Amino acid sequence: MADPLIEARALTKRFGDFVAVAGIDVTVRPGEAFGFLGPNGAGKSSTMRMIGCTSPRSGGELRILGLDPDTHGAQIRSRLGVVPQDDTLDNELTVFDNLLIYGRYFDLSRKVARQRAEELLDFAQLSDRAKARVQTLSGGMKRRLTIARALINEPQVLLLDEPTTGLDPQARHVLWDRLYRLKQQGVTLVLTTHYMDEAEQLCDRLVVMDKGRIAAEGTPLQLIAEHSSREVVELRFAPDRNEVMADKVADLAERIEVLPDRVLLYADDGDAVAETVSQRGLRPETVLVRRSTLEDVFLRLTGRTLVD
Repeated sequence: MADPLIEARALTKRFGDFVAVAGIDVTVRPGEAFGFLGPNGAGKSSTMRMIGCTSPRSGGELRILGLDPDTHGAQIRSRLGVVPQDDTLDNELTVFDNLLIYGRYFDLSRKVARQRAEELLDFAQLSDRAKARVQTLSGGMKRRLTIARALINEPQVLLLDEPTTGLDPQARHVLWDRLYRLKQQGVTLVLTTHYMDEAEQLCDRLVVMDKGRIAAEGTPLQLIAEHSSREVVELRFAPDRNEVMADKVADLAERIEVLPDRVLLYADDGDAVAETVSQRGLRPETVLVRRSTLEDVFLRLTGRTLVD
């Protein structure tokens, strides 16, 4: 098995008395799409900044590409691609010039930088907007351009911090397609997200983070199989009736969760549970039977949803 590109042991980040990352262990191997899943404030972005060599660790061990970021930060950064949470494009320049100038930061010759820019615009489906100013692009186009810019130096690892936050569903799916293509080409992806569908779509393996700690690790399917049932029945009653109605259906499920707006029943046969609810004469405002997701895993592990 190939040596890991990222290896952390008891990795810690403190800001004064506040512990943002509380001694986590992480291993990422070449060609893997690895995710940090969790809500805002879980410690995901702090971890990514340490991996990206822009924030020093407070404790523990960290090796990136086999090197110590404390002593080889510049060398590591030259081999990484970074897609920050917020776009940092130059709005006054054209799409093409944003890539060309960024390539020069990595000491690429003008010829090589132009060639790479043309290739990446094609990859990002932005060739027809090469001469347009960045400020005229849609949010989805800007995110694709930011990813293209992060690839200008042909990085060994691409770090993506909340890559699709704020995008509409169509733009998210276009971006997922671009990232999936990178994964097929063997690029190692490391991403943070609080979208469970994004993690399931993109990640070979992930960790669930909460309050600076890792609550679970595995593939999306492994985590769902280990921490949730096959299906979930969502019952929506009047807002002040959820607690009372939950007592009437608690025996129908392996586990039950009462949220402010709905009751969740976890069972292997959701249709059978929904039918029994009807037979008992209960009348939820809505009934939804769905498969378990990573959000159900997070709820089981932490007692709260990803958007809390």
